[in-house]
Amino acid sequence: MKNLYVFWLVIGITLSNFGVPAQDSKSPQESAALTASAGLHGQAGVNDDESQMDILKIAFASEDHSTLVAAVQATQMEHILSNAGPLTVFAPTNAAFDKLPDGTLEELLKPENKSKLANIITYHAAPGSYDAEHIAGVMGIGQATGDKVKVVTTEEGTTVNGAKVLATIKASNGYVHVIDAVLLPPE
Repeated sequence: MKNLYVFWLVIGITLSNFGVPAQDSKSPQESAALTASAGLHGQAGVNDDESQMDILKIAFASEDHSTLVAAVQATQMEHILSNAGPLTVFAPTNAAFDKLPDGTLEELLKPENKSKLANIITYHAAPGSYDAEHIAGVMGIGQATGDKVKVVTTEEGTTVNGAKVLATIKASNGYVHVIDAVLLPPE
């Protein structure tokens, strides 16, 4: 029963917010065009220029998260990023993925490793809406995998399992906390 609950929790809540709206980010219109050109269907493919961007559109708009977007697409989890949420996502930057040992990302992106990659991506998402103030006030957050991440706040800032939180972005379906390392779930 617990496995069924975790499965639906993962399906219903996984990835939420990605991206750092920075000077090199795309406009909402460009992001909508990218999601449409990616062949997304259902809620993930809905585009409008008036609503606040959901996590998927933020991810597509951020040039700093193209590796994360590729990983989400490899696992076919795009629809999760656009669901109603609320979700909290810890979104590693491209530079964070570059810190992985040589060949790790390429190995994870292979079709035969889809479930392992999906587990890693799911470990970056938490059900619920945790803004910067709320993650700073907790010791741990339960992730969609059923595991917890450790949150530490000091004068230097907030870390999640040792990954530094670089920015927090509000999306229509939750929050994205941009981090400088890839979180790996316990084995």
